[in-house]
Amino acid sequence: MYVQGAVLGVKGDRRDDYLEMARVMDEMFIEFGALEVSENWESDVPDGEVTDFRRAVAAEAGEKIVFSWIIWPDKATSDAAHEKMMHDDRMQNMEPPDMMDGKRMILGGFEQIFHAKAKE
Repeated sequence: MYVQGAVLGVKGDRRDDYLEMARVMDEMFIEFGALEVSENWESDVPDGEVTDFRRAVAAEAGEKIVFSWIIWPDKATSDAAHEKMMHDDRMQNMEPPDMMDGKRMILGGFEQIFHAKAKE
């Protein structure tokens, strides 16, 4: 498995707008091969002594931290999906989001080395 993660600051009063944008993006991720997408809004993000999520994204006053991830079957599927998304009409017609500053977003891709799951 291949996991992509993102941490970003979003204007606290724009949660619904962020969620609307995320739903469009996440629909494309799933359509193009993602196994799972998770969007998570800050509920308990403490300030650290040396570093923390807020400092990592240079969050501004009033911003909430969003922690998101996408699980892909492999990196090749992820790469192909991102290429398809760049040419998709939904992306071409999407207004740049004004509820966040994409330059302060942290993005990364990770090879999964361990995964534990509760028994059903």
